[in-house]
Amino acid sequence: MDGFLSMGGYAAYVWSSYGAAAVVLVGLLVLSLTGLRRVERTLATLEAAKPRRKREPKAAPAPTATPAAETTP
Repeated sequence: MDGFLSMGGYAAYVWSSYGAAAVVLVGLLVLSLTGLRRVERTLATLEAAKPRRKREPKAAPAPTATPAAETTP
């Protein structure tokens, strides 16, 4: 186990790299969650200020005329 933790003499580089990567990932997670909450609050404010309009029903499509059957003499 001691050999694994010393990483063959490169432990300082390896563990600091893992630490830096972990800090960056946690930072990205925190920024993403705070941005999401900010956008959700903005959306809630906008929805409260102006309620959604009801959607108008779609008009039925106009019937298509069928061509008269051609007769051959």
